[in-house]
Amino acid sequence: MAEVVKTTGITKEKGYLYYLGKDGNVWRSKMARAGKGGGEATKVADAGVTRETGYLYFIDKDGNVARAKMARGR
Repeated sequence: MAEVVKTTGITKEKGYLYYLGKDGNVWRSKMARAGKGGGEATKVADAGVTRETGYLYFIDKDGNVARAKMARGR
């Protein structure tokens, strides 16, 4: 189960990939489609999240930064 780390309230647009960057902020990139390249990363929100090992960080459906414990060594 995931826990919310930081509430940002981002509204996601279709055609973009939202992710937590290495700097701890939320970024988005245009998704690559057939015949068209992606890229062009832009910063969406300042989250200031510091990552801990053993967790997977992502942007949930509400636009908040969330994390889930990684399944290792089953």
